[in-house]
Amino acid sequence: MQAITSPVSTNPNRVSLWANLISVYILWGSTYLFIHFMTERMPPLYMVSIRYLIAGSILYGYARLTGTPRPTRLEWRSAGTLGVILLTISNGCLSIGLQYIPSGMAALLGGLLPVFLLTLNWVSFGKKRPSNLALAGLSVGLLGIYLLVKPDKLQSTTGIDAKLIGTGLVAFGNFAWAIGTLLTPRLTLPSAAISSGIQMIVGGIVTLLASLVLEPVNLFSIFDAPAKAIGSMIYLIIFGSIIGFSSYSWLARNAPPQLLSTYAFVNPVVAMLLGTLFAGEVFSSQSFVGAIVALVGVVLITLGRK
Repeated sequence: MQAITSPVSTNPNRVSLWANLISVYILWGSTYLFIHFMTERMPPLYMVSIRYLIAGSILYGYARLTGTPRPTRLEWRSAGTLGVILLTISNGCLSIGLQYIPSGMAALLGGLLPVFLLTLNWVSFGKKRPSNLALAGLSVGLLGIYLLVKPDKLQSTTGIDAKLIGTGLVAFGNFAWAIGTLLTPRLTLPSAAISSGIQMIVGGIVTLLASLVLEPVNLFSIFDAPAKAIGSMIYLIIFGSIIGFSSYSWLARNAPPQLLSTYAFVNPVVAMLLGTLFAGEVFSSQSFVGAIVALVGVVLITLGRK
């Protein structure tokens, strides 16, 4: 498979498109809860770095063993840059933010991503105005996110200052993710699997270095992790990193930004349901209405894509 040097494909295979969308919709909706479980008693940057180093090594090794050509220096640099933006900065901010706000709240703030994606693609990257229907879907989706995030019973126990810190970190992480997403089809990258592997390896190394400087850990602190953290990390490696991130990378190459941004409306619904069932977060009737409104926004954006 040749390196990607052209814009996003406008006619991807429909089955592959929806299979990857469903993967990102469901699996990434569950990652918020498992990141919370993974970092309950362990430093967040350290656990994130170990997760990506393992997952990246598996993906890279599998790609090479199955005949994928060795990446060039330019491909390593391009994929590594994305790894730092998407994983070290964006996912690092999310993991730290989850120390201050509930997992459901963090997922709801993912509703900012379509704003960043469509705005950046409009004013900078693509100079392309979204269709009126897509803009209407964005507005409806954001209304749904507002209704989801508003319930009074979904409160952080750490106070308003901590909530502001967590909200700011997650919002900045979404901004960085939007930049990385829009950069993806503009960089010279190797094939999807090996590109994802490089991104995780480089992002994992940079995150580990940051962890060793900022957190009270050493290279072998993983052996002190409780079973719940290890089990959550294994889930995130398989379903969040290897399957989910690979699906997202494929979508970033082959799907228009309007369609790709819809996962940010579905993930909060999944995250809220799981948070209610397994983490004691309240899913009220207002949250249910917000979930329905957000899904309507997904449908409108999908119909409005060019």
